[in-house]
Amino acid sequence: QVQLVESGGGLVQAGGSLRLSCAASGSIRSIAAMGWYRQAPGKERELVASIASGGTTNYADSVKGRFTISGDNAKKAVYLQMNSLESEDTAVYYCNARATTYFSSSGYTTYWGRGTQVTVSS
Repeated sequence: QVQLVESGGGLVQAGGSLRLSCAASGSIRSIAAMGWYRQAPGKERELVASIASGGTTNYADSVKGRFTISGDNAKKAVYLQMNSLESEDTAVYYCNARATTYFSSSGYTTYWGRGTQVTVSS
């Protein structure tokens, strides 16, 4: 019903930058919010940043001032600009969307992408 495809991960040195992109497709009626989560080895998945359809953003304390989330409602896309990367940012980054579809009456459902690896070398 809804597919999320991430891109932009990779290997970068500490202090460097990466930009992640995520595009949603499928039988989407509306999107309430999109965001980025990450999961490092041996740790739980955690919220990195989110953006509501109206533009309100939310960030994890650990990334405030370094990461910037932005969205394009027309393209059903979300981006994460990551600057001043640290080794602690190494993780698989997952795109997330809360959306309704044309073929479901169950209200907003959370969808996940497959993830993209970000590795920061120190």
